[in-house]
Amino acid sequence: EKQAEDNNSAECSEPGTMDLKFTSSRKYISISVPSKSQAMSPHIKSVDDVVVLGMNLSKFSKPAQFFICVSGVFMFYLIYGYLQELIFSVEGFKPFGWYLTLVQFGFYSIFGLIELQLIQDKRRRIPGKTYMIIAFLTVGTMGLSNTSLGYLNYPTQVIFKCCKLIPVMIGGVFIQGKRYNIVDVSAALCMSLGLIWFTLADSTVAPNFNLTGVILISLALCADAVIGNVQEKAMKLHNGSNSEMVLYSYSIGFVYILFGLTCTSGLSPAVTFCSKHPVQTYGYAFLFSLTGYFGISFVLALIKIFGALLAVTVTTGRKAMTIVLSFLFFAKPFTLQYVWSGLLVVLGIFLNVYSKNMDKIKLPSVLGLWKKSVEERKSRTLSQTV
Repeated sequence: EKQAEDNNSAECSEPGTMDLKFTSSRKYISISVPSKSQAMSPHIKSVDDVVVLGMNLSKFSKPAQFFICVSGVFMFYLIYGYLQELIFSVEGFKPFGWYLTLVQFGFYSIFGLIELQLIQDKRRRIPGKTYMIIAFLTVGTMGLSNTSLGYLNYPTQVIFKCCKLIPVMIGGVFIQGKRYNIVDVSAALCMSLGLIWFTLADSTVAPNFNLTGVILISLALCADAVIGNVQEKAMKLHNGSNSEMVLYSYSIGFVYILFGLTCTSGLSPAVTFCSKHPVQTYGYAFLFSLTGYFGISFVLALIKIFGALLAVTVTTGRKAMTIVLSFLFFAKPFTLQYVWSGLLVVLGIFLNVYSKNMDKIKLPSVLGLWKKSVEERKSRTLSQTV
């Protein structure tokens, strides 16, 4: 009996096993502890860390994270929008929107590789198949959007791009199974309608509608509505970093665009034109890509921390500010219609913030205000009678 007992103990003492044996008088439980070589790597303990441009946002509170991300999105993307409109103002450059996207993706890949070398964890966590899908959607979003500027004026393009709040919510329902309340839906409608109304005056002053441009920007809008939800799901499921997401999605997208331009013979004319105007094309494209890379890093941080809907809400508000700066730099006419539509956008932002903090911000109901008003009137009448 003692020999059998020793044999059972030897079986239970093997590493990596948990054994439970019963005899007539005793039961044996053995739980092994992994050795130091099998212990968890240090970087796995910090998979929830969100690092943007070398800054660990996880050390800050949620309001501070939101303020930093929103400030980065507004600062870099305002410069990004200005440079985008400035590049297409170069005479003869409008047919080369896909080549600009190719150069932009190349710079993004280089920036992502440099940033990935500066962080501790360099492993790829998200599967390659997922990156191929994200890269395809990214190419559709940015490539079609840049190309549409060759057929549409900038305000008309913004009109379509500002309507992506609703497709993002629809994509969240079908892709991630999310459910949004009436406040989120109202916020999306207010911001979309406000920004459309905001840019409607400029589009009527200088209309430049083209069916090809409308189709291109509509396809870009559909891809943009899907990509935020796919990125959010992939980053949360696999704990991927922002630099990893940027590097692999844009490098694969670079190969997609290069293959497409080579097959359609659109590469040689673009290279010839840009070689004649290197400063206005490659110089602006470098600054354009640099600010866009910094901006997309903060957008990915917003997606990972607060979700795709809030990230799109912030970027949509940024577009309103871009239009304001466009009026200032390009001398567009001003009407009071811009004021009312701007207030509608602010209402949409407030509704979105309120929906995220409904437990902290308690607004009085209409019935409560009515009862309070009736009670005040009764008290006033009673005091006057006395």
